[in-house]
Order: sequence, then structure tokens, then C-alpha cells
Amino acid sequence: MLRGLVFDYAGVLTDPDAGDLLTAVGRLRARGIRTALLSNADGGAGRGRLARYFDVFVFSGEVGLAKPDPRVFHLTAGRLGLPASACVMVDDSRRNIDGATAAGMTGVHHTSVADTLAELSALFPA
Repeated sequence: MLRGLVFDYAGVLTDPDAGDLLTAVGRLRARGIRTALLSNADGGAGRGRLARYFDVFVFSGEVGLAKPDPRVFHLTAGRLGLPASACVMVDDSRRNIDGATAAGMTGVHHTSVADTLAELSALFPA
């Protein structure tokens, strides 16, 4: 059963229509889905304004691991209190999605907000 949702920042949450993604994240979080932002940034990108959407923030510059290394996905899942197999990773990089699936996560390759929302609706039905 999927109980965790992990989002990349740049390329996903910087999409012009990212507000729709954040609305969906907020709804899922209200249903008890644990949420994380995982970024290869040095740290801090969007942390303040996104705090109400995410339970956990993991920045490569702070933890010394970067996507697509499967260890960073395991670390993120662990911080959510979940096994990787209970998490979905949303990223615009196919390489990073490959790393997430190697770690046991379900991957959603973000190409558009509409497509990502459709995939999340299928993975986390109401």
C-alpha cells in the first residue's frame, strides 16, 4: 500500500502550473499520506514556503547523497517512517526515476502537471 509521496523541486515544483500539484499534495497529506521534498540542491530551496505541504525535506547538499543514488531514496523514505516500497517518487528526470525504482519506490516521470496529476489519482485513489 502506498503511503508516501516524494517530490523533486526543480523541474517539477518550478513548473508554471505547480500550484495544482501542491493542491493535490495538500489533499493527500490531509488523507494521511506522508510527503517529502527531495532535491539535489545544496539546501533550503523552497523550504519556507513549502513547509505546509511536506513533512520532510531532504537536500543532497545537507545529506551527502544525490539522486539517482538509491541510498538517498532509502534515506528519504526512512525519514518519512516508511519503507521505500510504500513511496512514490515524482521527478522530471528519467535517470532519477530509475534510481527511485531501483530503491523500490514507484516512479512517476513528470512531463506535465496534467499527466502527473492523472498518475497520482490512479496511484492514490480517493
